Amino acid sequence: MPSHSTIDQMGQPVFVPAKPKRIVSLVPSQTELLAALGLDDEVVGITRFCIEPPSWRKTKKIIGGTKRFKVEEISKLNPDLILGNKEENDQAGIEWLRKRFTVWMSDVKTYEDALAMIQSVGLFTDKEAEASRLVHAIKHSMQGIRSSLNIRVLYLIWRDPWMGVGCDTFIHSMICKAGFLNCLEPLQRYPQLTESQMQSYHPDYVFLSSEPFPFNETHIQELKRLLPDSKIVLVDGAAFSWYGSRMLYFADYINQLRIQLT
Repeated sequence: MPSHSTIDQMGQPVFVPAKPKRIVSLVPSQTELLAALGLDDEVVGITRFCIEPPSWRKTKKIIGGTKRFKVEEISKLNPDLILGNKEENDQAGIEWLRKRFTVWMSDVKTYEDALAMIQSVGLFTDKEAEASRLVHAIKHSMQGIRSSLNIRVLYLIWRDPWMGVGCDTFIHSMICKAGFLNCLEPLQRYPQLTESQMQSYHPDYVFLSSEPFPFNETHIQELKRLLPDSKIVLVDGAAFSWYGSRMLYFADYINQLRIQLT
């Protein structure tokens, strides 16, 4: 069978069938991308966290979570292509799948990485033109983000312990694209934070992500007591963290958020 010889974003050589017909996606944002590229018939398996498009939860096989995916269920689907991600998927499970199936892994830490991922997926799924149009539309939409307000943001993703977003992450890249200043830029990845550390950053705003932790009003009040000079805001975590077709709506979301903040 003809195939594309490519290198995935983890630097691994991958031979993808020229027109894959049985695709399993292990990443919610990449599942949404596959739908945007028009691959409804080709996608056969998704995770329980793949909530977009909603109709696929009824028409595709649910193969477990992003970390605890069920390799036996994936094997039954006999996929000719599996899409995963370095950060979101279990490494041991991915290695097991690599020995048996074609696995293409993304490693998205920047806005540019995300655009490259979209182009690559479009290329080896025979949707190159659709992917190019999507990338062009995303780039055009990002030009609509209003100029920087020099707002210092502490972006939190977890409680017990408190965890924030440092550099070397896609979320950090999108915080910067939005024109905000990330208080945790000197730190790597997703650092755990003490209360005194959070106070030392003197953020203008604390952004509480809607995912993966379910922050609520209790946490807002807790942070108001801890950081009385900061404004606490619940934000759409998917807008900041889903790389793929969701990026097309990022600029509109940020402009609305800026209105809310100012």
